[in-house]
Amino acid sequence: MRHPETERAHASRTMLILSLAALAYALAQTTLVPALPELMRGLHTDQSGVTWTLTSYLVAAAVFTPVLGRLGDIFGKRRLLVVALAAFAVGSVIAALSSSLWVVVAGRVVMGVGGGIFPLCFAIIRDEFPRDRIGRAVGLMSAIAGVGGGAGLILGGVLVDHVSYHWIFWVGALMGAAAAIGAQIFVPESPVRTPSRVDIPGAILLGVGLTLPLLAISEASHVGWGSGRTLGLIGAGVVVLTLWVVVERRTAQPLADIGTLTSAPVLITNIATLLVGFGMFGSFVLIPTLAQAPTSTGYGFGADATHAGLLLLPGSLAMLFLGPLSGMVGARYGNKVPLAIGGLVTGLGLALLAVAHGTQLQVLLFCIVMSSGIGLAFAAMPNLVLEAVPASQTGEATGFNALVRSVGSSLGSQVSATLLAGSAVGGLARDSGFTHAFAVSAVIAVIAGLVALLIPRSGGTAHQPALDAVGAAGPLAEPAYSDERF
Repeated sequence: MRHPETERAHASRTMLILSLAALAYALAQTTLVPALPELMRGLHTDQSGVTWTLTSYLVAAAVFTPVLGRLGDIFGKRRLLVVALAAFAVGSVIAALSSSLWVVVAGRVVMGVGGGIFPLCFAIIRDEFPRDRIGRAVGLMSAIAGVGGGAGLILGGVLVDHVSYHWIFWVGALMGAAAAIGAQIFVPESPVRTPSRVDIPGAILLGVGLTLPLLAISEASHVGWGSGRTLGLIGAGVVVLTLWVVVERRTAQPLADIGTLTSAPVLITNIATLLVGFGMFGSFVLIPTLAQAPTSTGYGFGADATHAGLLLLPGSLAMLFLGPLSGMVGARYGNKVPLAIGGLVTGLGLALLAVAHGTQLQVLLFCIVMSSGIGLAFAAMPNLVLEAVPASQTGEATGFNALVRSVGSSLGSQVSATLLAGSAVGGLARDSGFTHAFAVSAVIAVIAGLVALLIPRSGGTAHQPALDAVGAAGPLAEPAYSDERF
Protein backbone atom coordinates (compact mmCIF):
# COMPACT_ATOMS: atom_id res chain seq x y z
CA MET A 1 0.00 0.00 0.00
CA ARG A 2 1.31 3.42 -0.94
CA HIS A 3 2.27 5.79 1.83
CA PRO A 4 0.01 8.88 1.96
CA GLU A 5 2.70 11.17 3.39
CA THR A 6 5.01 10.57 0.43
CA GLU A 7 2.56 10.28 -2.46
CA ARG A 8 -0.42 12.48 -1.50
CA ALA A 9 1.33 15.36 0.25
CA HIS A 10 1.67 17.64 -2.76
CA ALA A 11 -1.93 18.67 -3.29
CA SER A 12 -0.90 22.24 -4.05
CA ARG A 13 1.45 21.16 -6.82
CA THR A 14 -1.19 18.92 -8.33
CA MET A 15 -3.72 21.75 -8.12
CA LEU A 16 -1.37 24.13 -9.91
CA ILE A 17 -0.89 21.73 -12.82
CA LEU A 18 -4.59 20.94 -13.09
CA SER A 19 -5.38 24.66 -13.03
CA LEU A 20 -2.97 25.30 -15.91
CA ALA A 21 -4.61 22.50 -17.90
CA ALA A 22 -8.10 23.84 -17.23
CA LEU A 23 -7.08 27.41 -18.03
CA ALA A 24 -5.62 26.39 -21.40
CA TYR A 25 -8.90 24.76 -22.40
CA ALA A 26 -11.10 27.56 -21.02
CA LEU A 27 -9.11 30.27 -22.84
CA ALA A 28 -9.46 28.43 -26.14
CA GLN A 29 -13.24 28.66 -25.90
CA THR A 30 -13.30 32.45 -26.29
CA THR A 31 -9.94 33.82 -27.46
CA LEU A 32 -11.08 33.61 -31.09
CA VAL A 33 -14.24 35.67 -30.51
CA PRO A 34 -12.55 39.12 -30.75
CA ALA A 35 -10.34 37.76 -33.56
CA LEU A 36 -13.17 36.76 -35.92
CA PRO A 37 -12.93 39.89 -38.15
CA GLU A 38 -9.17 39.40 -38.48
CA LEU A 39 -9.65 35.67 -39.14
CA MET A 40 -12.08 36.44 -41.97
CA ARG A 41 -9.44 38.59 -43.64
CA GLY A 42 -6.51 36.29 -42.90
CA LEU A 43 -8.31 33.11 -43.99
CA HIS A 44 -10.03 34.77 -46.97
CA THR A 45 -13.53 33.72 -45.93
CA ASP A 46 -16.86 35.20 -44.85
CA GLN A 47 -18.85 35.20 -41.59
CA SER A 48 -20.37 31.80 -42.35
CA GLY A 49 -16.97 30.25 -43.05
CA VAL A 50 -15.15 31.71 -40.07
CA THR A 51 -17.90 30.45 -37.74
CA TRP A 52 -16.58 26.96 -38.37
CA THR A 53 -13.45 27.81 -36.37
CA LEU A 54 -15.70 28.09 -33.31
CA THR A 55 -18.23 25.39 -34.21
CA SER A 56 -15.65 22.71 -35.05
CA TYR A 57 -13.99 23.14 -31.65
CA LEU A 58 -17.28 23.06 -29.78
CA VAL A 59 -18.60 20.00 -31.63
CA ALA A 60 -15.34 18.07 -31.17
CA ALA A 61 -15.21 19.01 -27.48
CA ALA A 62 -18.84 17.94 -26.98
CA VAL A 63 -18.09 14.53 -28.49
CA PHE A 64 -14.78 13.88 -26.75
CA THR A 65 -15.73 15.22 -23.31
CA PRO A 66 -17.79 12.20 -22.17
CA VAL A 67 -15.64 9.76 -24.14
CA LEU A 68 -12.39 10.78 -22.46
CA GLY A 69 -14.08 10.97 -19.07
CA ARG A 70 -15.18 7.36 -19.50
CA LEU A 71 -11.79 6.24 -20.83
CA GLY A 72 -10.18 7.89 -17.82
CA ASP A 73 -12.31 5.75 -15.52
CA ILE A 74 -11.13 2.67 -17.44
CA PHE A 75 -7.45 3.31 -18.20
CA GLY A 76 -6.40 5.98 -15.69
CA LYS A 77 -7.31 9.63 -15.29
CA ARG A 78 -3.76 11.01 -15.35
CA ARG A 79 -2.93 9.03 -18.49
CA LEU A 80 -5.96 10.31 -20.38
CA LEU A 81 -5.38 13.87 -19.11
CA VAL A 82 -1.91 13.81 -20.68
CA VAL A 83 -3.42 12.46 -23.93
CA ALA A 84 -6.05 15.23 -23.96
CA LEU A 85 -3.47 17.95 -23.29
CA ALA A 86 -1.10 16.59 -25.94
CA ALA A 87 -3.90 16.54 -28.53
CA PHE A 88 -4.86 20.08 -27.54
CA ALA A 89 -1.25 21.26 -28.04
CA VAL A 90 -0.87 19.46 -31.38
CA GLY A 91 -4.15 20.91 -32.67
CA SER A 92 -3.03 24.38 -31.61
CA VAL A 93 0.21 24.02 -33.59
CA ILE A 94 -1.70 22.86 -36.69
CA ALA A 95 -3.97 25.91 -36.49
CA ALA A 96 -1.08 28.29 -35.78
CA LEU A 97 0.95 27.20 -38.79
CA SER A 98 -1.78 27.55 -41.40
CA SER A 99 -3.55 30.36 -43.24
CA SER A 100 -6.05 27.96 -44.85
CA LEU A 101 -9.55 27.95 -43.36
CA TRP A 102 -10.06 24.21 -43.45
CA VAL A 103 -6.61 23.39 -42.06
CA VAL A 104 -7.34 25.76 -39.15
CA VAL A 105 -10.73 24.05 -38.70
CA ALA A 106 -8.96 20.65 -38.67
CA GLY A 107 -6.59 21.94 -36.00
CA ARG A 108 -9.54 23.14 -33.93
CA VAL A 109 -11.11 19.68 -34.18
CA VAL A 110 -7.92 18.13 -32.78
CA MET A 111 -7.90 20.79 -30.05
CA GLY A 112 -11.43 19.70 -29.19
CA VAL A 113 -10.06 16.45 -27.78
CA GLY A 114 -9.13 18.71 -24.88
CA GLY A 115 -12.81 18.69 -23.96
CA GLY A 116 -11.92 15.83 -21.64
CA ILE A 117 -9.62 18.04 -19.57
CA PHE A 118 -12.22 19.31 -17.10
CA PRO A 119 -13.93 15.99 -16.21
CA LEU A 120 -10.53 14.31 -15.88
CA CYS A 121 -9.31 17.10 -13.58
CA PHE A 122 -12.45 16.79 -11.43
CA ALA A 123 -11.96 13.03 -11.21
CA ILE A 124 -8.30 13.41 -10.20
CA ILE A 125 -9.27 15.89 -7.48
CA ARG A 126 -11.85 13.48 -6.11
CA ASP A 127 -9.37 10.61 -6.12
CA GLU A 128 -6.31 12.46 -4.82
CA PHE A 129 -7.42 15.20 -2.42
CA PRO A 130 -8.44 14.87 1.25
CA ARG A 131 -12.17 15.14 1.80
CA ASP A 132 -12.14 18.60 3.38
CA ARG A 133 -10.52 20.12 0.30
CA ILE A 134 -12.50 18.55 -2.50
CA GLY A 135 -15.26 21.18 -2.44
CA ARG A 136 -12.85 24.10 -2.50
CA ALA A 137 -10.63 22.52 -5.16
CA VAL A 138 -13.55 21.73 -7.45
CA GLY A 139 -14.88 25.24 -6.82
CA LEU A 140 -11.55 26.76 -7.87
CA MET A 141 -11.43 24.61 -11.01
CA SER A 142 -14.96 25.63 -11.92
CA ALA A 143 -14.11 29.28 -11.34
CA ILE A 144 -11.21 28.89 -13.76
CA ALA A 145 -13.74 27.82 -16.41
CA GLY A 146 -15.54 31.13 -16.02
CA VAL A 147 -12.39 33.21 -15.57
CA GLY A 148 -10.80 31.59 -18.62
CA GLY A 149 -13.85 32.40 -20.71
CA GLY A 150 -13.68 36.08 -19.77
CA ALA A 151 -9.89 36.28 -19.86
CA GLY A 152 -9.92 34.66 -23.29
CA LEU A 153 -11.79 37.65 -24.66
CA ILE A 154 -9.15 39.97 -23.21
CA LEU A 155 -6.18 37.91 -24.33
CA GLY A 156 -7.62 37.40 -27.80
CA GLY A 157 -8.16 41.14 -28.16
CA VAL A 158 -4.62 42.00 -27.06
CA LEU A 159 -3.05 39.46 -29.41
CA VAL A 160 -5.18 40.56 -32.37
CA ASP A 161 -4.57 44.27 -31.74
CA HIS A 162 -0.81 43.98 -31.21
CA VAL A 163 0.47 40.77 -32.87
CA SER A 164 -1.70 38.43 -34.98
CA TYR A 165 -4.35 35.76 -34.59
CA HIS A 166 -1.66 33.07 -35.07
CA TRP A 167 -0.40 33.84 -31.56
CA ILE A 168 -3.76 32.84 -30.10
CA PHE A 169 -2.95 29.28 -31.16
CA TRP A 170 0.74 29.46 -30.16
CA VAL A 171 -0.24 30.48 -26.61
CA GLY A 172 -2.61 27.53 -26.43
CA ALA A 173 0.08 25.16 -27.70
CA LEU A 174 2.60 26.34 -25.09
CA MET A 175 0.12 26.08 -22.21
CA GLY A 176 -1.13 22.67 -23.31
CA ALA A 177 2.39 21.26 -23.70
CA ALA A 178 3.52 22.65 -20.33
CA ALA A 179 0.49 21.19 -18.57
CA ALA A 180 0.94 17.80 -20.29
CA ILE A 181 4.58 17.57 -19.19
CA GLY A 182 3.71 18.70 -15.66
CA ALA A 183 0.88 16.18 -15.38
CA GLN A 184 3.06 13.32 -16.61
CA ILE A 185 5.86 14.10 -14.15
CA PHE A 186 4.09 15.37 -11.05
CA VAL A 187 0.44 14.23 -10.96
CA PRO A 188 0.06 10.76 -9.42
CA GLU A 189 -1.99 8.17 -11.28
CA SER A 190 -5.16 7.14 -9.50
CA PRO A 191 -5.51 3.47 -8.54
CA VAL A 192 -9.30 3.75 -8.94
CA ARG A 193 -10.30 1.94 -12.13
CA THR A 194 -13.53 0.72 -13.70
CA PRO A 195 -12.52 -2.31 -15.79
CA SER A 196 -14.54 -2.27 -18.99
CA ARG A 197 -14.38 -2.35 -22.75
CA VAL A 198 -14.68 0.74 -24.93
CA ASP A 199 -18.24 1.16 -26.22
CA ILE A 200 -17.40 2.17 -29.80
CA PRO A 201 -20.99 2.02 -31.18
CA GLY A 202 -22.16 4.18 -28.27
CA ALA A 203 -19.38 6.71 -28.90
CA ILE A 204 -20.27 6.95 -32.61
CA LEU A 205 -23.98 7.40 -31.95
CA LEU A 206 -23.30 10.00 -29.27
CA GLY A 207 -20.96 11.90 -31.57
CA VAL A 208 -23.45 11.99 -34.44
CA GLY A 209 -26.38 12.82 -32.15
CA LEU A 210 -24.53 15.77 -30.62
CA THR A 211 -22.97 17.02 -33.83
CA LEU A 212 -26.23 17.41 -35.80
CA PRO A 213 -28.08 19.77 -33.41
CA LEU A 214 -24.90 21.70 -32.55
CA LEU A 215 -24.32 22.33 -36.24
CA ALA A 216 -27.93 23.47 -36.53
CA ILE A 217 -27.53 25.86 -33.60
CA SER A 218 -24.25 27.26 -34.91
CA GLU A 219 -25.76 28.11 -38.31
CA ALA A 220 -29.22 29.16 -37.14
CA SER A 221 -28.38 32.87 -37.16
CA HIS A 222 -27.59 32.58 -40.89
CA VAL A 223 -30.26 30.22 -42.24
CA GLY A 224 -32.99 30.95 -39.66
CA TRP A 225 -34.26 29.08 -36.60
CA GLY A 226 -37.42 28.04 -38.39
CA SER A 227 -35.75 26.88 -41.60
CA GLY A 228 -36.07 23.31 -42.79
CA ARG A 229 -32.32 22.81 -42.46
CA THR A 230 -32.23 23.92 -38.82
CA LEU A 231 -35.31 21.97 -37.75
CA GLY A 232 -34.25 18.93 -39.77
CA LEU A 233 -30.79 18.77 -38.20
CA ILE A 234 -32.18 19.23 -34.69
CA GLY A 235 -34.84 16.58 -35.29
CA ALA A 236 -32.30 14.12 -36.72
CA GLY A 237 -30.04 14.72 -33.73
CA VAL A 238 -32.90 14.01 -31.31
CA VAL A 239 -33.68 10.76 -33.14
CA VAL A 240 -30.03 9.64 -33.02
CA LEU A 241 -29.69 10.54 -29.33
CA THR A 242 -32.88 8.62 -28.57
CA LEU A 243 -31.42 5.62 -30.38
CA TRP A 244 -28.21 6.09 -28.38
CA VAL A 245 -30.15 5.88 -25.11
CA VAL A 246 -31.87 2.68 -26.28
CA VAL A 247 -28.54 1.12 -27.32
CA GLU A 248 -26.80 2.15 -24.09
CA ARG A 249 -29.54 0.60 -21.96
CA ARG A 250 -29.02 -2.71 -23.78
CA THR A 251 -25.20 -2.63 -23.71
CA ALA A 252 -23.48 -4.65 -21.01
CA GLN A 253 -20.65 -2.13 -20.57
CA PRO A 254 -22.00 1.16 -21.95
CA LEU A 255 -20.18 4.41 -22.55
CA ALA A 256 -22.56 6.02 -20.05
CA ASP A 257 -24.79 4.62 -17.33
CA ILE A 258 -28.18 5.95 -18.40
CA GLY A 259 -29.64 5.14 -14.99
CA THR A 260 -27.07 7.42 -13.33
CA LEU A 261 -27.53 10.24 -15.83
CA THR A 262 -31.32 10.14 -15.44
CA SER A 263 -31.28 10.02 -11.63
CA ALA A 264 -32.92 13.12 -10.20
CA PRO A 265 -29.80 14.77 -8.66
CA VAL A 266 -27.72 14.37 -11.83
CA LEU A 267 -30.50 15.14 -14.31
CA ILE A 268 -31.72 18.30 -12.57
CA THR A 269 -28.14 19.52 -12.03
CA ASN A 270 -27.48 19.09 -15.75
CA ILE A 271 -30.63 21.02 -16.64
CA ALA A 272 -29.51 23.91 -14.41
CA THR A 273 -26.02 23.68 -15.95
CA LEU A 274 -27.47 24.02 -19.45
CA LEU A 275 -29.39 27.14 -18.46
CA VAL A 276 -26.50 28.85 -16.64
CA GLY A 277 -24.18 28.13 -19.59
CA PHE A 278 -26.74 29.83 -21.83
CA GLY A 279 -26.65 33.04 -19.80
CA MET A 280 -22.88 33.11 -19.40
CA PHE A 281 -21.89 32.78 -23.04
CA GLY A 282 -24.76 34.94 -24.21
CA SER A 283 -23.23 37.77 -22.20
CA PHE A 284 -19.72 37.00 -23.46
CA VAL A 285 -20.95 37.60 -27.00
CA LEU A 286 -23.09 40.64 -26.17
CA ILE A 287 -20.70 42.73 -24.09
CA PRO A 288 -17.73 42.81 -26.52
CA THR A 289 -20.11 43.43 -29.43
CA LEU A 290 -21.74 46.32 -27.57
CA ALA A 291 -18.39 47.82 -26.57
CA GLN A 292 -16.93 47.63 -30.10
CA ALA A 293 -19.97 49.14 -31.80
CA PRO A 294 -19.25 52.65 -33.12
CA THR A 295 -20.41 55.60 -31.06
CA SER A 296 -22.57 56.70 -34.00
CA THR A 297 -25.00 53.90 -33.11
CA GLY A 298 -25.98 55.82 -29.99
CA TYR A 299 -25.12 52.94 -27.67
CA GLY A 300 -21.65 51.65 -28.66
CA PHE A 301 -18.40 52.74 -27.01
CA GLY A 302 -16.19 52.55 -30.11
CA ALA A 303 -13.68 50.42 -28.19
CA ASP A 304 -10.99 48.20 -29.69
CA ALA A 305 -10.84 44.45 -28.98
CA THR A 306 -8.54 44.89 -25.99
CA HIS A 307 -10.69 47.57 -24.36
CA ALA A 308 -13.84 45.51 -24.92
CA GLY A 309 -12.31 42.51 -23.21
CA LEU A 310 -11.14 44.59 -20.25
CA LEU A 311 -14.76 45.38 -19.40
CA LEU A 312 -15.11 41.70 -18.46
CA LEU A 313 -11.93 41.54 -16.37
CA PRO A 314 -13.37 42.61 -12.97
CA GLY A 315 -16.19 40.11 -13.39
CA SER A 316 -13.71 37.36 -14.22
CA LEU A 317 -11.78 38.13 -11.03
CA ALA A 318 -15.05 37.94 -9.07
CA MET A 319 -15.56 34.42 -10.45
CA LEU A 320 -12.09 33.41 -9.32
CA PHE A 321 -12.75 34.45 -5.71
CA LEU A 322 -16.31 33.16 -5.49
CA GLY A 323 -15.55 29.69 -6.87
CA PRO A 324 -13.80 28.41 -3.71
CA LEU A 325 -16.36 30.25 -1.54
CA SER A 326 -19.10 28.34 -3.33
CA GLY A 327 -17.39 25.07 -2.41
CA MET A 328 -17.27 26.06 1.28
CA VAL A 329 -20.91 27.20 1.32
CA GLY A 330 -21.92 24.00 -0.44
CA ALA A 331 -20.06 21.85 2.08
CA ARG A 332 -21.95 23.55 4.91
CA TYR A 333 -25.44 24.01 3.49
CA GLY A 334 -25.58 21.75 0.44
CA ASN A 335 -24.33 22.54 -3.04
CA LYS A 336 -27.74 23.32 -4.46
CA VAL A 337 -27.74 26.48 -2.30
CA PRO A 338 -24.84 28.25 -4.11
CA LEU A 339 -26.19 26.96 -7.45
CA ALA A 340 -29.61 28.46 -6.79
CA ILE A 341 -28.19 31.73 -5.46
CA GLY A 342 -25.77 31.87 -8.37
CA GLY A 343 -28.53 31.47 -10.95
CA LEU A 344 -30.64 34.21 -9.37
CA VAL A 345 -27.69 36.62 -9.00
CA THR A 346 -26.68 35.96 -12.61
CA GLY A 347 -30.23 36.75 -13.67
CA LEU A 348 -30.16 39.98 -11.66
CA GLY A 349 -26.94 41.14 -13.33
CA LEU A 350 -28.28 40.35 -16.80
CA ALA A 351 -31.58 42.10 -16.04
CA LEU A 352 -29.68 45.22 -14.94
CA LEU A 353 -27.71 45.09 -18.18
CA ALA A 354 -30.96 44.83 -20.12
CA VAL A 355 -32.35 48.06 -18.67
CA ALA A 356 -29.10 50.05 -18.34
CA HIS A 357 -26.06 49.59 -20.58
CA GLY A 358 -25.52 53.13 -21.80
CA THR A 359 -22.20 53.78 -20.03
CA GLN A 360 -19.05 51.77 -19.54
CA LEU A 361 -19.40 52.07 -15.75
CA GLN A 362 -22.88 50.51 -15.86
CA VAL A 363 -21.67 47.65 -18.01
CA LEU A 364 -18.66 47.02 -15.78
CA LEU A 365 -20.61 47.07 -12.50
CA PHE A 366 -23.52 44.95 -13.71
CA CYS A 367 -21.08 42.52 -15.33
CA ILE A 368 -19.50 42.04 -11.89
CA VAL A 369 -22.93 41.18 -10.45
CA MET A 370 -23.61 38.73 -13.27
CA SER A 371 -20.16 37.13 -13.06
CA SER A 372 -20.43 36.74 -9.29
CA GLY A 373 -23.52 34.62 -9.81
CA ILE A 374 -21.83 32.56 -12.50
CA GLY A 375 -18.84 31.93 -10.20
CA LEU A 376 -21.11 30.60 -7.45
CA ALA A 377 -23.12 28.45 -9.86
CA PHE A 378 -20.27 26.98 -11.89
CA ALA A 379 -18.42 25.84 -8.79
CA ALA A 380 -21.48 24.06 -7.38
CA MET A 381 -22.35 22.06 -10.52
CA PRO A 382 -19.54 19.46 -10.52
CA ASN A 383 -19.74 19.15 -6.73
CA LEU A 384 -23.40 18.18 -7.05
CA VAL A 385 -22.49 15.56 -9.65
CA LEU A 386 -19.61 14.23 -7.53
CA GLU A 387 -21.99 13.84 -4.60
CA ALA A 388 -24.51 11.89 -6.64
CA VAL A 389 -22.34 9.27 -8.35
CA PRO A 390 -20.00 6.50 -7.18
CA ALA A 391 -16.25 6.96 -7.59
CA SER A 392 -16.17 4.58 -10.56
CA GLN A 393 -18.41 6.94 -12.58
CA THR A 394 -16.81 10.27 -11.69
CA GLY A 395 -15.18 10.93 -15.07
CA GLU A 396 -18.22 9.80 -17.00
CA ALA A 397 -20.71 11.91 -15.02
CA THR A 398 -18.62 15.09 -14.82
CA GLY A 399 -17.85 14.67 -18.52
CA PHE A 400 -21.53 14.83 -19.35
CA ASN A 401 -21.95 17.83 -17.09
CA ALA A 402 -19.21 19.64 -19.03
CA LEU A 403 -20.84 18.55 -22.29
CA VAL A 404 -24.19 20.00 -21.21
CA ARG A 405 -22.49 23.28 -20.34
CA SER A 406 -20.96 23.39 -23.84
CA VAL A 407 -24.37 22.86 -25.41
CA GLY A 408 -25.83 25.63 -23.24
CA SER A 409 -22.96 27.93 -24.19
CA SER A 410 -23.51 27.32 -27.88
CA LEU A 411 -27.24 27.87 -27.56
CA GLY A 412 -26.80 31.10 -25.59
CA SER A 413 -24.29 32.46 -28.08
CA GLN A 414 -26.44 31.66 -31.10
CA VAL A 415 -29.70 32.94 -29.60
CA SER A 416 -28.00 36.22 -28.67
CA ALA A 417 -26.48 36.51 -32.16
CA THR A 418 -29.89 35.84 -33.74
CA LEU A 419 -31.60 38.52 -31.64
CA LEU A 420 -28.94 41.05 -32.60
CA ALA A 421 -29.13 40.12 -36.27
CA GLY A 422 -32.91 40.39 -36.20
CA SER A 423 -32.71 43.97 -34.95
CA ALA A 424 -29.98 45.06 -37.39
CA VAL A 425 -30.40 48.01 -39.71
CA GLY A 426 -27.71 48.61 -42.31
CA GLY A 427 -25.60 45.81 -40.87
CA LEU A 428 -25.57 47.23 -37.31
CA ALA A 429 -27.71 45.94 -34.45
CA ARG A 430 -30.05 48.37 -32.76
CA ASP A 431 -30.03 49.05 -29.04
CA SER A 432 -33.31 47.14 -28.69
CA GLY A 433 -31.51 44.00 -29.89
CA PHE A 434 -29.13 44.16 -26.94
CA THR A 435 -31.98 44.87 -24.53
CA HIS A 436 -33.94 41.84 -25.71
CA ALA A 437 -30.89 39.56 -25.75
CA PHE A 438 -29.84 40.52 -22.19
CA ALA A 439 -33.45 40.10 -21.02
CA VAL A 440 -33.78 36.61 -22.53
CA SER A 441 -30.51 35.54 -20.91
CA ALA A 442 -31.71 36.97 -17.59
CA VAL A 443 -34.93 34.96 -17.68
CA ILE A 444 -33.03 31.76 -18.51
CA ALA A 445 -30.58 32.34 -15.62
CA VAL A 446 -33.40 32.92 -13.13
CA ILE A 447 -35.06 29.69 -14.28
CA ALA A 448 -31.72 27.93 -13.66
CA GLY A 449 -31.74 29.18 -10.06
CA LEU A 450 -35.28 27.99 -9.51
CA VAL A 451 -34.54 24.60 -11.07
CA ALA A 452 -31.60 24.19 -8.68
CA LEU A 453 -33.99 24.34 -5.74
CA LEU A 454 -35.57 21.11 -7.01
CA ILE A 455 -32.36 19.08 -6.73
CA PRO A 456 -32.89 16.37 -4.09
CA ARG A 457 -30.25 15.17 -1.69
CA SER A 458 -28.14 12.52 -3.36
CA GLY A 459 -27.58 10.16 -0.49
CA GLY A 460 -24.32 11.07 1.10
CA THR A 461 -21.21 10.67 -1.05
CA ALA A 462 -20.43 14.38 -0.69
CA HIS A 463 -16.73 15.19 -0.58
CA GLN A 464 -15.74 11.59 0.10
CA PRO A 465 -12.39 10.87 -1.53
CA ALA A 466 -12.52 7.85 -3.77
CA LEU A 467 -9.24 6.56 -2.43
CA ASP A 468 -10.71 5.99 1.00
CA ALA A 469 -12.23 2.87 -0.50
CA VAL A 470 -8.79 1.44 -1.35
CA GLY A 471 -6.93 2.76 1.67
CA ALA A 472 -4.77 5.23 -0.23
CA ALA A 473 -5.90 8.43 1.47
CA GLY A 474 -4.63 9.21 4.91
CA PRO A 475 -6.68 10.61 7.82
CA LEU A 476 -7.36 14.31 7.65
CA ALA A 477 -5.43 14.97 10.84
CA GLU A 478 -2.16 13.72 9.39
CA PRO A 479 0.46 16.44 8.90
CA ALA A 480 0.97 15.41 5.27
CA TYR A 481 -1.90 17.72 4.36
CA SER A 482 -1.82 20.24 7.16
CA ASP A 483 0.65 22.69 5.62
CA GLU A 484 -0.65 22.61 2.07
CA ARG A 485 -2.50 25.56 0.60
CA PHE A 486 -3.91 26.31 -2.82
